[in-house]
Amino acid sequence: MSDLPDESHPEGPYDRLSQRPVPRLSNTEFARFLDFIEKFEDETEHELSMANGYREMRMMLHLMRNHLAGRLTTPTSLADASGLSYGTAKRGIESIIKRGLILSRPRTKSGKTVSLHPSPSMIDEWEAYANRIKGLLAPLFGVDPASDSGRRIFLDAASTGRVISMPAVLSARLELKGGLRLLVHADPTFMAMHNLKQQLESIFGLEIRNKAKSIDGLLEEILDNARLAKSRYDLVACDLPWFGELASKEMLMPLDALIERDAYDLSDFHSVAIQSSRYAGRQYGIPVQTTPELLCYRKDILERAQLEPPTTTEELVKVARRLHDPARGQYGIAWNAARGTPLGHTFSFLMAKFGQPIINLRPSEGGYDYQQASGEELRPMFQSDAAFRACEYMLDILKYSPPNILNMAWYERAQSYAIGKSCMAYCYTLLAPLIEFDRESPAWGQTGYLPHPIGNHGRPITPIGGYALAIPANLSEERIEDAWTALRHLTSPNMSKLYIMNGSLVTPRFSVSQDPEVSALSPLIEIVDGMARKDILQAWPRPPVPGITDLISIAGHEIFEVLDGRRSIKKALSMAQDRADRVMRGRGYY
Repeated sequence: MSDLPDESHPEGPYDRLSQRPVPRLSNTEFARFLDFIEKFEDETEHELSMANGYREMRMMLHLMRNHLAGRLTTPTSLADASGLSYGTAKRGIESIIKRGLILSRPRTKSGKTVSLHPSPSMIDEWEAYANRIKGLLAPLFGVDPASDSGRRIFLDAASTGRVISMPAVLSARLELKGGLRLLVHADPTFMAMHNLKQQLESIFGLEIRNKAKSIDGLLEEILDNARLAKSRYDLVACDLPWFGELASKEMLMPLDALIERDAYDLSDFHSVAIQSSRYAGRQYGIPVQTTPELLCYRKDILERAQLEPPTTTEELVKVARRLHDPARGQYGIAWNAARGTPLGHTFSFLMAKFGQPIINLRPSEGGYDYQQASGEELRPMFQSDAAFRACEYMLDILKYSPPNILNMAWYERAQSYAIGKSCMAYCYTLLAPLIEFDRESPAWGQTGYLPHPIGNHGRPITPIGGYALAIPANLSEERIEDAWTALRHLTSPNMSKLYIMNGSLVTPRFSVSQDPEVSALSPLIEIVDGMARKDILQAWPRPPVPGITDLISIAGHEIFEVLDGRRSIKKALSMAQDRADRVMRGRGYY
């Protein structure tokens, strides 16, 4: 039987592979298809630097696929992929290398074996080509590129953001004995980094060894590592409030000389993240993520109850009371109430709602100045009116919280909201993928985001969290240069976009938020970007100053006794003040 389509068949032409009927095209559709094929060929010739006579398309496709997957490409494997004889393929590969489209990188110090990678020029060409082809496909399939769906699919040229390319490999592999050693936080951004391990290893040309810890475990490991003669890690991820303490103890290496030498531009980063990873006028970290804590609320539930989203603490208590229905398994609000660091963070943010930082910082335009805090400015403020009101507020919302609220930390509160048990939640955008990427979540597509509702004498705030990568001060000198190279690339726009496209939803860079592929993922991207541009994101509620981790821990333990009903607010705050004064005075901070 002939394998050609049988045009005379009553059901129309057949697909040669599936042997199933192919639906007939209308004359208009067929004409569009012919136009597409002609334009496709024109774009291929115009956009890609391919020489005639070699099967370069197959080789380039093989190289790009391997780059995306982090698989090794050698001259032999690329020649095999071409379908040509080895000699012909070798000449083709050499031609592409000479044209600057393939990077040939030594795999060993001797340089006898090499790996092949697409150059930045080749990546740029292919991404431009793909976007042009997508633009041609829009009218072919009846999609209006100007429509909302068309913009999401085809990223038309009218978009305000620039599409950021995928990361290219380093022209020279890193030379770090034992691989690149990273100590990071166990959160979606760093988990995305871990899942991309194979691709990152291809980019850097060496093994990457990740160690992920919870927030308290991470700080403990950083402190333990700093006591060693030589650091176990090339890079460490530091929570933004830690920089004052770690830098004051000379546990981190200042980066200013390297930044100045390489003319490394910091202007694309959220300014609050750069300021938070600086101490005493020196830069100690480069942000890899910023994550504001927002109030999440179920738009559909509030609408059915004819309630407005709360913008003050009084309104929030009223809304939580109205929505709280334990008999139906529905609770007003979820928040961090677990003993220790989680509750300590909540307390410091709530104090800020009522207009006072946890320490006696000097007021400045738009907030409080923590950059040069010293002396009396580091005095704890547990016995202030704001501290008392913060505790009262916690007792108010405790009544309308899930039954396991005293065990809730960051993940548990976000999960309670995401699975539909809580109608509102204070939540870091770091965990927004639980809401924004899970179509099975009742909160998917029904979530609104607001800055923290304000208390009396307070101001609208959006407390900032997140992490920056730093180089330990005790890192062996011969590893510093390559560690700096890795740090710059791991915090680059290309990498930041890659993390987002693989499960994260946070970035410290304006350029990444403006990338149309990124902003199309979730409305949250644009919301946070707008807050960063308007300087709504604030670090002073949890300032990066010496002693802050101790103050947060003290708050989280002493005030837990209030929530657990074993101590009065006045007594707990008095004990917290006494403990905090002993710690801060004992270290000579004031």
